[in-house]
Amino acid sequence: MEINTTVALEVLDAGAEMVLVACDYDFGAPAALATISAGKIAIASCAADAKFGVQGVGPKAFTMSLATNGQGALLAEFATEQAGWDKVYIMKDTAIEYTKSLCDNFRKRWVELKGEDSIVGEDTWNGLNDNAIAGQISRIKAASSANFVMWCGFTNNGSMMRQVRSAGIDVPILASESMDGSHWIDAVPDLSNFYIAVYASIYGNDPEPRIADFMKKYEAKYKEPAKMGHVVTGYTAVEAWAHGAEKAGSLDPDAIKAAMETFSNEPLLTGGSTFTPELHINLNTPMLMMKATNGKFEPLGRRAAEKVDPPQF
Repeated sequence: MEINTTVALEVLDAGAEMVLVACDYDFGAPAALATISAGKIAIASCAADAKFGVQGVGPKAFTMSLATNGQGALLAEFATEQAGWDKVYIMKDTAIEYTKSLCDNFRKRWVELKGEDSIVGEDTWNGLNDNAIAGQISRIKAASSANFVMWCGFTNNGSMMRQVRSAGIDVPILASESMDGSHWIDAVPDLSNFYIAVYASIYGNDPEPRIADFMKKYEAKYKEPAKMGHVVTGYTAVEAWAHGAEKAGSLDPDAIKAAMETFSNEPLLTGGSTFTPELHINLNTPMLMMKATNGKFEPLGRRAAEKVDPPQF
């Protein structure tokens, strides 16, 4: 991760007042640590593991993502509302902290709602190292009572989904923001029965007017649609820092930090954001559920979890 630290130091030397760092604790933390050491605020647009913040990085680290505590709970609650989704097979990518904690938080809330016996199988793979998951696919097929799969995947999404569907596994697959994006869909052009929580639709059908307008402006400026919904969290990161600076009436990092820690449902592009001196990540920001049918994604509406357990450090 040396390149992340080097780039952070370069922009700080150039006079940056805030540094926007890479998503995920694993990738963004080195640059954030360098930024904080220089006395500036570091913001990740979509690091969702709660360790990215005060406890895991430092007092001037913030992230605009919904914590995996909230994402996992949201997905579990969504699943319980779907007819016939009674038995789950959980697939966890162990490559990064996000996917591990997403599955762990989904599992915790699902068990609260449906009981331990409703989990008919659990498996892992490493998305950075594994190109094939034949063994895992065989075990999913063997768990014939599973009527949906919770998929906590990070990379090689197209290859993994193609392998699963080609093996004849056609039960619903439930995923979250790390599976967002048009970059892998061509590998499974007729993808169906796939459900995902995202920050914004990239398909021109987002039901939130402000986000839909943002996406239109993005496409007009860059001459192509956004490839991932995370473009809105990048905008929101800058928006949040600007709100903090305005509230502080200053560019002083300590004053902006203190101002951002007073955010209570602060109106930002992705929804209301709340921070405290102890928690620099959102627990209840709504996400948009979408469903893919024959490769076409349709919005099912935004939602937040009814019950979210706070992070344990």
